[in-house]
Amino acid sequence: MLLGILRGVLFILGESGPEKSGLSLKYLGYSEKKLLVPWRPMKTFRFAVVSDPHIAVPETIEPKAQRFHLVEISQPALEKAIAHLITLKPDFLLIPGDLTQDGEPANHAWLQQRLKELPFPSYVIPGNHDVPSLTASDRWIGFTDFPHYYTHCGYSDPQQIYYSQTVGEGVQLIGLNSNSFDAQGKQIGQVEKEQLIWLESELARHSDKLILVMIHHNVIEHLPGQSHHELGRRYMLDNAPQLLKILHRHGVQLIFTGHLHVQDIAHQGGIYEITTGSLVSYPHPYRLITAEEQDGQWHLQIESYRIDTLDEFQDLAVFSRQFLGDRSHSFMLRLLMAPPLNLPQSLAESMVPDLRYFWAEVAAGDQHFDFPHFPAPARYFLQQFSRYNHPPHLHFEDNNTVLKL
Repeated sequence: MLLGILRGVLFILGESGPEKSGLSLKYLGYSEKKLLVPWRPMKTFRFAVVSDPHIAVPETIEPKAQRFHLVEISQPALEKAIAHLITLKPDFLLIPGDLTQDGEPANHAWLQQRLKELPFPSYVIPGNHDVPSLTASDRWIGFTDFPHYYTHCGYSDPQQIYYSQTVGEGVQLIGLNSNSFDAQGKQIGQVEKEQLIWLESELARHSDKLILVMIHHNVIEHLPGQSHHELGRRYMLDNAPQLLKILHRHGVQLIFTGHLHVQDIAHQGGIYEITTGSLVSYPHPYRLITAEEQDGQWHLQIESYRIDTLDEFQDLAVFSRQFLGDRSHSFMLRLLMAPPLNLPQSLAESMVPDLRYFWAEVAAGDQHFDFPHFPAPARYFLQQFSRYNHPPHLHFEDNNTVLKL
């Protein structure tokens, strides 16, 4: 009988069959072997992630010899990513912080207007560069000013710097703020108590939905010893364990972050943290994620793309990798001389030339590191950067993979 009903539907669609009408057999729940659940389409949506674009309109750019990212290409890089994403037709776009070079009003104004023009919704949160101070100055906006620029990007209540938005049927986006300030006005990565209380309540309200959490600072380590190492901990959320407990308690499995400028997927206790590299730093990546519910389980297909060329940088990939390499010496020296290695400077200096592109390769993701000619402690330590925090039974990649929740 069911097959008879199916044939009738196909007849109504026309003799050319369902494909020409835009309706596939898979969509109808029919396979060549058996009829599955008829008339129930699989729940699916797709969204893009562009992180740390560091938008800088020309008049705001100041020369900084040791800058590690190319803010000069921020506008054309974003435009090229947008042009490609428009052809892919995502349902929405996530930008997990560092929207601007350093919180300049002109840069926020340009970006918020550009996002208004997109054919799909976009959702943003502030990064440390977007709100560098509690109070406004002639160079940057104030902390409480941020939501007023992005009322069309998640902040329906501009009096609150975090939000919750329904982005699809059965899908809820939680946009958190991880920028706080201590008693001296110094910026720190932390989710304050009031926001955590609000989060508990919001997660309880949407317990029957798929939850996407977006926050700028890393909540799960993406590098060996990141939460303790002097070079890595500033990218971590200070109260990450507290936030993770809340997310565990409510069954949240997906976090989207930026800040670190690397392509990486980390896993801890059933939670995946997907961090996306900066659009203005090698390898200039962005992501498209297709989420599909099958038999009550969500599958996330993650695809990553790179900007390799721009009109004024035909060899952008080569140039930006070299750009990072040229600035790597002092960083790698500090990495080797700091705990846990504590190498003497003379030995560290001899090893640094072999590590010229180490950070560029970390940023690219999916790298395997081995330096067999290094002393055993250094060799082992650097090997740990190979797909760190990836559970071996999942075998997933940093750039292109499928996660099953």
